[in-house]
Amino acid sequence: MTRLVAIDWGTSSLRGALLDAGGKVLEERSDARGILKVPQGGFPAVFEALFGDWMRLDGARCLISGMAGSKQGWVEAPYCACPAGRVEAGRSIIDIDVRPGSRISIVPGLRDEHDGVPDVMRGEEVQIFGAMALMDVDEGVFVLPGTHNKWVTVKKGRVTGFRTFMTGEFYALLSRHSILARTLDADAPLDEAAFVQGVTRADNGQGLLHNAFGARTLALFERMPTQELASYLSGLLIGEELRTQSLHAFGEVVLIGSPALTQRYTLALSATGIATRTLGAEATWAGLHALSGFLEADRNPP
Repeated sequence: MTRLVAIDWGTSSLRGALLDAGGKVLEERSDARGILKVPQGGFPAVFEALFGDWMRLDGARCLISGMAGSKQGWVEAPYCACPAGRVEAGRSIIDIDVRPGSRISIVPGLRDEHDGVPDVMRGEEVQIFGAMALMDVDEGVFVLPGTHNKWVTVKKGRVTGFRTFMTGEFYALLSRHSILARTLDADAPLDEAAFVQGVTRADNGQGLLHNAFGARTLALFERMPTQELASYLSGLLIGEELRTQSLHAFGEVVLIGSPALTQRYTLALSATGIATRTLGAEATWAGLHALSGFLEADRNPP
């Protein structure tokens, strides 16, 4: 393999990178056609349109992570049970299409369980493997902000457990589809002071259902400007998420995600005295490159 076509195919969008044999990014592309925008049976055509030229390069192989491996995706890649690391995930890679000189494969997600209730991730496990490779570490606490945020514990190079929080989705619901939407601007830029105020308020012991209503009354009595309310609400939600963690046990948290989201978690964690390190898209490409060694020649498509 002299070229790796690395793809992160999510629910609402996808992105890809062409990597050389050493993992260096040669080119990147993105598109709005996430799995929900691909018609049934349409994945091969979308893939060919976006990445077909890359796949025709000598020695090219493709490895896909994310929701493309879900039941609603291209081919379902069953979850690996935790604890699981790069080896367990790599050995469970599913081949989609194998031809002479060409291979398209997909990475499985991870599965954990808490008191009889399962939890899952797809794509974040690749980012964690990449972060470990980039940082040369094999344990720690990793937080991956997004629509559904993940808090992940890693020991000896394996994900030992994780928990998912619907913080991003709840923010969208409250800020756009609840009574709060009438008094705040969901698209307002981050106001750091209002955000930290919300993080602090979340720790008052009154609970999110009560504290969220305060975002309405602060506007009602003109105690907070409209342009600050969205940041305050975001702080309340992320603060509630932090309130469930044993933060005193964390020496440092590694954040992986977009700058807009990791900035908020950095602020929130700093307010509680927790140090952070941050990575972005490079973690995905490093993780897929680390897993590419499992693309063995004798694999067969399902």
